[in-house]
Amino acid sequence: MSTHKISIEGTNNPSIVKFVSNTQITQGGSYQFNNIDEAKESPVSQELFKLPFVSKIFISANFIAIEKYDIVEWNDIQSDIRELIEIYLNEGNTIVTDKAETRKKPVEIYAESTPNPMVMKFGCNKMLTPDDNEYKSAEETKNSPLAQVLFEFPFVKEVYISENYVSITKNEMIEWGEINNQLRSFLKDYIQSGKTIIDTSIAKVKMQVEATPIENLEGVSLEIANILEEHVKPAVANDGGNIVFQNYNESTKDVHVILQGACSGCPSSTVTLKNGIETMLKEMLPNKINNVIAANG
Repeated sequence: MSTHKISIEGTNNPSIVKFVSNTQITQGGSYQFNNIDEAKESPVSQELFKLPFVSKIFISANFIAIEKYDIVEWNDIQSDIRELIEIYLNEGNTIVTDKAETRKKPVEIYAESTPNPMVMKFGCNKMLTPDDNEYKSAEETKNSPLAQVLFEFPFVKEVYISENYVSITKNEMIEWGEINNQLRSFLKDYIQSGKTIIDTSIAKVKMQVEATPIENLEGVSLEIANILEEHVKPAVANDGGNIVFQNYNESTKDVHVILQGACSGCPSSTVTLKNGIETMLKEMLPNKINNVIAANG
């Protein structure tokens, strides 16, 4: 029997942390449990739901991701949870039973237009991944079999996969009305079949512009990142996009952010940055903000 070593990985969602094993923990597929009743076929999830701060659990091939309530901070609990999961796995306990495979919730895919006319958001009624994954080209898709296949469509220009949706950027050779149903059917069949969406055993391709992990921030930078997480990200996610903090220059008081998904290249993104996000940050952090700039704009 292989020995499991568990490492802790943050995600772009500060409420979610991944506990990653150095070896595979399931036979493939992914599972989401929203409460202890749904987790009847996942003994490890039932144990974790006994902890009062656990909100949701997401299990994939080599990790367990936990979403917590705001009653505790991850820094105070993540080491204990890591140890608990590591002991549980090394004792040979069951992660999910065979019955869990047959109780899959029917997958529903719905298409939503976004402020960016070149991007369509395809929402799903199940969690796809606990973190954000952006692919500007087929060469960047090594860790995502789903993105690899999407780039085989001749009209797909970019792919962005987040918690429960896929945003697809098309080129100008075709209209959405001609391909919406095709993409919806493809995504539904792919996800329903339990194929791998993100292979967490493969590292992401390093992007030209990288976000700064929130756990590495302090001072004004941390305040800005928290405001973006709480007040801005939910709104842009509704439009199939994402915004993440990159850095803050204390001398110029400029904030650099990274736009992803539908927000990247959107004609209205500059207006949103200036009239929305910049104004909000100036009000919430008086005399600390001059400009908000898209690092990849």
